[in-house]
Amino acid sequence: MPLALLALAIGAFGIGTTEFVIMGVLPEVAGDFGVSIPTAGLLVSGYALGVVLGAPLLTVLGTRVSRKKMLMFLMGLFVVGNTLSALAPSFGVMLAGRVVASLAHGAFFGIGSVVAAGLVAPEKKASAISLMFTGLTVANVVGVPLGTYIGQAAGWRVTFAAVAVLGVAGLLGVARLVPETGRPESASVRTELAAFRNAQVWIAMAMTVLGFGGVFAAVTYITPMMTEVAGYSAGAVTWLLVLFGAGMFLGNLVGGRFADRALMPMLFTALGALSLTLLLFTATAHHKVLAAITLTLVGALGFATVPPLQKWVLDQAAAAPTLASAANIGAFNLGNALAAWLGGVVISAGFGWTSPNWVGTLLTGSALLLSFLAAFLDRRTRSAGRVVTGSAPADSAPVPARR
Repeated sequence: MPLALLALAIGAFGIGTTEFVIMGVLPEVAGDFGVSIPTAGLLVSGYALGVVLGAPLLTVLGTRVSRKKMLMFLMGLFVVGNTLSALAPSFGVMLAGRVVASLAHGAFFGIGSVVAAGLVAPEKKASAISLMFTGLTVANVVGVPLGTYIGQAAGWRVTFAAVAVLGVAGLLGVARLVPETGRPESASVRTELAAFRNAQVWIAMAMTVLGFGGVFAAVTYITPMMTEVAGYSAGAVTWLLVLFGAGMFLGNLVGGRFADRALMPMLFTALGALSLTLLLFTATAHHKVLAAITLTLVGALGFATVPPLQKWVLDQAAAAPTLASAANIGAFNLGNALAAWLGGVVISAGFGWTSPNWVGTLLTGSALLLSFLAAFLDRRTRSAGRVVTGSAPADSAPVPARR
């Protein structure tokens, strides 16, 4: 695999740390600003919504410059947002800082996915994408637990200052290692928007919203769930997040490898198992060991869906993949925002700290149903010998055996 993938992984590491570390320090942030934990959950939802808005907006603006220069600009924006969060004098200002940082997220992963896939042979595209996302998963093994520990020991502001430094490292990595390819000749807003004429692109993004949203329904409130229900101490949350991150790391690599071999069967398996695991989490959350095991499985199965979902979108929008790829990253975070909000709703309604797991089960189960629909429509299109406008040409599409 090209060394440039390391640079993308470095940027992903910084972004992954800031996205997920907030969940480890949520009680500290809430206490410092004098707001409730569900209200502090808006820092998760606000970030996610910023990704949703920033992904298509900045990707469209980025069609005027080279992909490398755009990636560098996005990392600079990320640094500014996290610096603002670290210095925030009020909850509103911190929320603004989270949104600024989030604007870089979707476009970075969207453009980065296209760059990563273009660096390798067609049969290795999902693996290349998964390697870029490895930075995100390693963040949950190293960055998030360390950031949580720092936040609990020295204050959450120090955590976000450290994240800003990670952003600087990501910027330097992109500048040094990612090759300068120039502005794509076919890049234009009209060309990129044409991909959305394909209904499969919309179905894929809906699968992303619901499927990965199921993970965030549970994980957003994992700190109170593990301390108030499972009986762990606040200090143990750091190590629980390590387990969650380890699951993400392994699930991402497995998902990437098997998506290259059999994309839709991999997606069916991951979504089905994730839905069942979230359902069981409602019961296992009351037992320390079982709760830790289940949390690890949620991370593994959740991220096993990421490479196949991203690869599916790239396949369906092969003629103009950049905007569709970024929009799908936005879809991941729209699901995060929706799930975090719904989780807060059921907790505020008095259903208990484990109730977000039910929300996650329903969301992921709905994504599984949509994946069956996507596979059916794809099979029918192939049997009819048609190529939908904006989708991949027949000779570049995955062979039927993958479905």
